[in-house]
Amino acid sequence: MFEQAAIFVQDEQGYAKFHALLDEAFDARDVDVLLNHVAKAGFSIRNFEEVLKRGWLGKEAGALYSALPVSDQGLTRERYLRLVEKVPAELRQRYFKAYAYYA
Repeated sequence: MFEQAAIFVQDEQGYAKFHALLDEAFDARDVDVLLNHVAKAGFSIRNFEEVLKRGWLGKEAGALYSALPVSDQGLTRERYLRLVEKVPAELRQRYFKAYAYYA
């Protein structure tokens, strides 16, 4: 059976700040805004780099992310994708194009 190796956070302070921005963006009250931006731009919500580049995770998110060590960046991308998949089904259906794999 496959078991993922444990990867420990190296920059705990920067990691926590960035993850607070992720939590805010995916909060039940705000995720609709994020999905609307992505759908209007015409790309997939799974495209983390584009969402980050456009500043939809917060103005300081890009600088915080780039300051993280590579391993912390990987953990952050994984968490982002988990949050993307936890969005309620009704919102996923409303923003179908943002969730479609062909986008």
